[in-house]
Amino acid sequence: MAKKKSPNKENAAAEELMRMLFEKMEGENTAETLNDNVIIPFAAALEEICQARGYRLNIHGEKSNIVFSGDDADAEAIYKIVEDYLAAKEGDG
Repeated sequence: MAKKKSPNKENAAAEELMRMLFEKMEGENTAETLNDNVIIPFAAALEEICQARGYRLNIHGEKSNIVFSGDDADAEAIYKIVEDYLAAKEGDG
């Protein structure tokens, strides 16, 4: 689980959301069900709110990245770029 910040009123809702998502993710038995039941719905919510506000989402985290292109063709191209990068990186190791 991600690093926990010291509790305060400002991050209590974020902590609760993280715990709820963690528990839901932990309950999924396969990568496919995790993707179908947690990751896709979470990403869809991000996409909806960002699109409604006119944002283009690109989150760079400590251990992951989330990109929202707003276009199916772009999403497929970005996915392929990432997959190709990771495959090349495995070949280097």
